[in-house]
Amino acid sequence: MLYFLSKIMGWVLEPSTLLVLSASTGVILHFFYPTKLSRNVLTVSVLGIALCTWTPVGVLLLGPLENRFPKIQPPQQITGIIVLGGAIRASQSKNRDTISLNFRAERMLAFVKLAIRYPNAKLVFSGGAGGLQAQSANEADEARKLLVGLFPSRKNIIFEDRSRNTRDNALFSKDLVRPLPSERWLLITSAADMPRAVGCFAKLKWDVIPYPVDYHTGLDTWSGQGLVQGFEQINWAVHEWIGLVYYRLRGWTPSIFPGPPEFGRSMFGLGELRVKDKGAIDAA
Repeated sequence: MLYFLSKIMGWVLEPSTLLVLSASTGVILHFFYPTKLSRNVLTVSVLGIALCTWTPVGVLLLGPLENRFPKIQPPQQITGIIVLGGAIRASQSKNRDTISLNFRAERMLAFVKLAIRYPNAKLVFSGGAGGLQAQSANEADEARKLLVGLFPSRKNIIFEDRSRNTRDNALFSKDLVRPLPSERWLLITSAADMPRAVGCFAKLKWDVIPYPVDYHTGLDTWSGQGLVQGFEQINWAVHEWIGLVYYRLRGWTPSIFPGPPEFGRSMFGLGELRVKDKGAIDAA
């Protein structure tokens, strides 16, 4: 019950949802009761839409999430690679008998690329049915069709199909893999999702190596965006910031904003990795 409530509240609290509800309320009020209140509601709604889509507020909220973990050059030897679900449209893939990817597709591209680079590494796809509808459509089932087709002779691919959120990804993947403290595991997910994901794995004493992909903000100055991109960025950013608070309150992460420790970098497996970002420290 709490899971479904959290999904509903997450949808309601999205800026696009709030503004559409607000604008609709303003229109109805103005049609039946044209008062100062109805005009104020409409005005606030229009200004809110303009703020979310014509200003860099989405970039400002999403940027710190995407920049929390630096891009790294993985070590020569790793034990395995984990990719979190969220890139596959499970329902469409099942109904159309094809592999349908969404705007997080880079997760799967990076997973395949690293799987080729590390032919002996164990591969873990973690993702079940995370939506409120179409629970019969499972991401892991669709990922199996893709990955088994790409790597027909590879026997070390594990599919975790029970997870419905990021905490489940970490919990159920650990149950399947049972990693040893000495093992090195790469974790692939969207850069904006990485703080919450790493926090979940760290809480379970699994020190994964963050491999962020799928960036939606640039390092250059903001140059404007449209309605869809603006709402996409701010919705995702608000979802992640609320998720960080919620996960911390539930005790699923060790801190409100998990990130690379300033000292003791081996905590997240960064002890022998070369950081790609300019100005970052090269680990010895």
